[in-house]
This record gives sequence, C-alpha cells and structure tokens, in this order.
Amino acid sequence: MALDDTIMETGNYPSALLEKAVNEFNKLPGIGKRTALRLVLHLLKQEASELENFSSILHELGNNIRFCEKCNNISDEKICNICASNKRDQQVICIVESVRDVMAIEATGQYKGVYQVLGGIISPMDGIGPNDLHINNLPERIQNDNVKEIIMALPTTMEGDTTAFYIYRKISKLDVKISSIARGIAIGDELQYADEITLGRSILNRISFNFNANEDY
Repeated sequence: MALDDTIMETGNYPSALLEKAVNEFNKLPGIGKRTALRLVLHLLKQEASELENFSSILHELGNNIRFCEKCNNISDEKICNICASNKRDQQVICIVESVRDVMAIEATGQYKGVYQVLGGIISPMDGIGPNDLHINNLPERIQNDNVKEIIMALPTTMEGDTTAFYIYRKISKLDVKISSIARGIAIGDELQYADEITLGRSILNRISFNFNANEDY
C-alpha cells in the first residue's frame, strides 16, 4: 500500500512537520487532504535548492504583491500594466468581480479598455456588503478620467445583479453610458468558466444596462 494511502487510512503522520504542511495545503481551494499529502511528499523529493526557491517565491508573493491603486488589479507596481498602457482606452471601464475575470477577458483579445476589480460581489449571506468592495473610488475615477462608458461584466446571479444595480444607483447621475455584457453567458455562470469566443462576443455585443425601476432593492 502506498504511503499516502496508509496515512489517509490511519491518520498517523510520521512527522509533525509533515502534518502541518499537509494542513496548510489543505486550506487551498479544491485541495483535499489526500491531494495535499501528495503535493507535500512531492516537494520532499525535490532538491533543497528547489524547496528554498519555492519558499522564496511564496514569501515574495505575500510581501511584495500589490493591487493597482486605480483598478484594484494585481500588480507589481502602484499602477498596473493595463491602467498604465497608452494603448488602452481609459474612457471605457469594465467592472468585474475578480482578477480571474480580468484574465479571462484579456484572453479573448477583444477588449481594449480598462477595468475596475471589485474584489467580490454583494452577498449578505456571506457577510459581504458594498463597503467590502472596491467601489467607492469609481465616481471620482469616472469624472477624473472623463469616462464615457461603464460595462457591467458581473456574474449572472442574484448577487451579481444586486451588485450591478448598486453600482448603477451610485453612478447613474453622472454623464456616463452604462452597458452590460450580452447574455451569451448563461444565467448563473461566472466569467472565468466561459469559453473565449463566447466571452469575447459578449463584450463586443454588449447592451444597455436595464433594470426594473419599480423593484425594491
């Protein structure tokens, strides 16, 4: 029987350090105890220099990674490469939930504007409110950069729609067009799981952002 199977069955770790490492890997999304153990055992097979390099990268990631002061995208500098590029249309802002959505849209090659990364969506069930999101600087950014269009590219879920409506109420009095990606993305889907062609077309064929003005939010 393999070592990892034996440990999983007995729950007995031959080393406290091994158990601690497994527990830390187990905290990562989608990583169960068995996978965590296999990852740790794989690392133990590597040269000491490789482990030191791995540890150094994680340390640098935790201490030196930044978030763009304009859009909240992950960055190595105060302003991310997208916001700093003179090839991007600074007057079009696409609002997304997470950095993964930025990466998904960028992979389509169809969008040339900039972003506003919220860092989540409004979800009372999860204790996430508007003040927990990167929203407050949006009106000022619209005015300072003379923004002409805001594109809502949030999940097609109740939480996503609630967040989009909140943002609409916050900026509706400003002189800016508000649109939404076309519903080529199925209801309930997240952008990161959409294929590049569908997502690209949803950006290009975006529609005016509509809502039921009589609905109580």
